[in-house]
Amino acid sequence: MSQGNTAVTAQVVNARACPVREVLDRVAGKWSVQIIVATAHGPIRFTELERSIEGISRRMLTLTLRNLERDGLVTRTVHPTVPPKVEYELTPVAGELHATLLSLTDWAERHRVTVAQSRAAYDARHRPELLDG
Repeated sequence: MSQGNTAVTAQVVNARACPVREVLDRVAGKWSVQIIVATAHGPIRFTELERSIEGISRRMLTLTLRNLERDGLVTRTVHPTVPPKVEYELTPVAGELHATLLSLTDWAERHRVTVAQSRAAYDARHRPELLDG
């Protein structure tokens, strides 16, 4: 820490960041983002979600949906049919998050080439052994 910034301690930073970090960890997780994107176009059934998210296990989908529901980002509706029909839908708060994710995705698409070039230049300077082979 610099001598001029003695008011900021690790405890102060962690006390302020902890609640935000907890929310960001949840909503920025690999599966959460994909579920939010897949659910953004309206109600969707569990099996449709499972098919649309490559690589997710049934258990991970269940756990992530449960956590998103607990956090108020997804609603779960059970329709009284035989067999029961269960649908998931984004809440208004998650709809706002989806718009933010679209902005982030747009940024990533616009700058992916720049990031790739920067990585290659860094690796050439600092990790030339990666280029041999």
